[in-house]
Amino acid sequence: MREPTDPPVVGVLALQGDVREHVAALRAGGAEAVAVRRPGELAAVDGIVLPGGESTTMATLAARWGLLEPLRDAVRAGLPAYGSCAGMILLADRLLDAPPGQRTVGGLDVTVRRNAFGRQVDSFETRVELDGLAGGPLHAVFIRAPWVEEAGPGVQVLGRVVGGAADGRIVAVRQGDVVATSFHPELTGDRRVHALFVDIVRRHLADAERGEP
Repeated sequence: MREPTDPPVVGVLALQGDVREHVAALRAGGAEAVAVRRPGELAAVDGIVLPGGESTTMATLAARWGLLEPLRDAVRAGLPAYGSCAGMILLADRLLDAPPGQRTVGGLDVTVRRNAFGRQVDSFETRVELDGLAGGPLHAVFIRAPWVEEAGPGVQVLGRVVGGAADGRIVAVRQGDVVATSFHPELTGDRRVHALFVDIVRRHLADAERGEP
């Protein structure tokens, strides 16, 4: 039986991508972090992280391992989720510049443009201010990153690029207990985004204990 003081269990989709970095960041944020590869493992977590990597590969492997539909159902039912880079693509309800038939988990009422900032050689680093995140701007790493082309009315825009050709582009969003960033906070040593997500999971569990939706 779970005790109120127990750390939340946060899974990291471990089919492809930067899994170890997310596990380390979640543990630093106070969560018990576990790898998720099978539906039974998904059923045992309080929140899920979809890591950076290659979104089409992750979606294909998730379908092959019988995880795609359970992921969709879980997020639709309220499981807190966080996606970085490719994870943002997987959480989007709509995609631009995607291969024909690319499947997503969904959960965010956004339109995401894949590889919006360009190819691997166009990867870059900058500072991004996130709404409600104390401690000043984040050092953000963008690698073949997407951006949010359009956000629905229920989506909170947390961060935008400032300056340059991509000035004003949306790179961080939240809708309820689902969060996504275009960049990779797991690669920088700044644990604030992961701590924010762990706090979201804790609050979700507390609400469930009180019987609140």
